[in-house]
Amino acid sequence: MTAHIIDGKAFAANLRSRIATQVSALKERGITPGLAVVLVGEDPASQVYVRSKGKMTVEVGMNSWQHKLPADTPEADLLALIDTLNNDPAVNGILVQLPLPGHMDESAVINSIAPEKDVDGFTLLNVGLLATGQKAMVPCTPLGCLMMLRDHLGSLSGKRAVVIGRSNIVGKPMAQLLLRDSATVTIAHSRTTDLEAICREADILVAAVGRAHFVKADWIKPGATVIDVGINRTDDGLVGDVDYAEAVKVAGAITPVPGGVGPMTIACLLANTLTATARANGLPDPEGLTP
Repeated sequence: MTAHIIDGKAFAANLRSRIATQVSALKERGITPGLAVVLVGEDPASQVYVRSKGKMTVEVGMNSWQHKLPADTPEADLLALIDTLNNDPAVNGILVQLPLPGHMDESAVINSIAPEKDVDGFTLLNVGLLATGQKAMVPCTPLGCLMMLRDHLGSLSGKRAVVIGRSNIVGKPMAQLLLRDSATVTIAHSRTTDLEAICREADILVAAVGRAHFVKADWIKPGATVIDVGINRTDDGLVGDVDYAEAVKVAGAITPVPGGVGPMTIACLLANTLTATARANGLPDPEGLTP
């Protein structure tokens, strides 16, 4: 048996196409969604992400603004820029590219973003809303994982899900989303006792631990759906948290790295910007883009 490969690249392209159609419909009503991305410093990976985000934002018909600040920018200047963007009605989404330089308080910067424009879903208010099952802006990577899981499995109700990783960006919000879809969820991590045994019980296994090939094939329940969030740079190129070459022989479905979860993250950023625009204008949430 070889696993079904969940093609994140194709799924993301289809999602962007649906978003472009909905942006077009908003423009006919005189509304153009707008995303502002703020980059502080010269981190090469961040620069690549920001360029890619800007390109795709424009491709779906949205307005795109990029604010690039030197690494030694005082935190007060960054907060002043965010305040300006918060108060600009043309800006529906604000994203501050992480990591920030060491002299800045990441938490204070993120929480200065207006929650309704927080398309990363990182502000304390959005985290709390998600945790209590209310309408929130949802972090992009877990949202993309949820979309792919629903597409492949249909209902997640009653499924046993194990999330390896407890980060605020992926692990915790992923668990919240799975709970909202009535899965039975275990959050595990690198220090979990009998981690292998816990993983073997999972119908859905989400690996977000940040260690190359951490999850072995014999940890996977035959036929399980495996979502590999890991992006690890090695001498062999980019690899995931799952030992893909062996896991593909056991799993029922699996996301590859690269080409799995990665492309969904930017597509879901655009989805969140569209959702924020609809909410700002008193319109219903766009179909199929929110939990």
